[in-house]
Amino acid sequence: MDQKQLLQTLKTGNKDSFTLLYQEYWSQVYNFSRLYLTTREAAEEVVQEVFVKVWETREFIREDDNFKGLLFIITRNLIFNQSRKNFNEDFYKMTVLSTLEQSYDMEAEIEANNLREYIDQLISDLPPQRQLIFNMSRKENLSYKEIAAQLNISEKTVENQISSAIKFLRQNLILLTVFLLGQ
Repeated sequence: MDQKQLLQTLKTGNKDSFTLLYQEYWSQVYNFSRLYLTTREAAEEVVQEVFVKVWETREFIREDDNFKGLLFIITRNLIFNQSRKNFNEDFYKMTVLSTLEQSYDMEAEIEANNLREYIDQLISDLPPQRQLIFNMSRKENLSYKEIAAQLNISEKTVENQISSAIKFLRQNLILLTVFLLGQ
């Protein structure tokens, strides 16, 4: 069954279609959430909320729309809403994005697919060790302890490498936003 058919049957309340869509996209939603959220639990909570929203609004999903883009928008909004509750320095950039969004329609400019490709390119620009550690954390969903054990390094090193990788990604995503706004 292709994605269009899955979305059509999802609209009718088909739980199997929902399960297949969840299995297909949960890791992408999780990995995007981890770029902005500091804990695994917070990212898992966002994933759960994203798919609850998909289920609750399934009748309004159009089969011809970009489903990945819809997931990106829902995820981004949930992360922003969470940041409003727990404002701190890490979420300052998300606040700036939200403010800019009022005068600029980012959905029309950035498709989720292109953003994912851009993030993957940024990840490939990381130093090899940092890239390996980041991918083990985000793509393989390994804990810092598991990564440290596999690579025979300290958990603190893993934490520092992940922190540096996230800082690099955030800075470049903000630069992308500023660039797009200047056009």
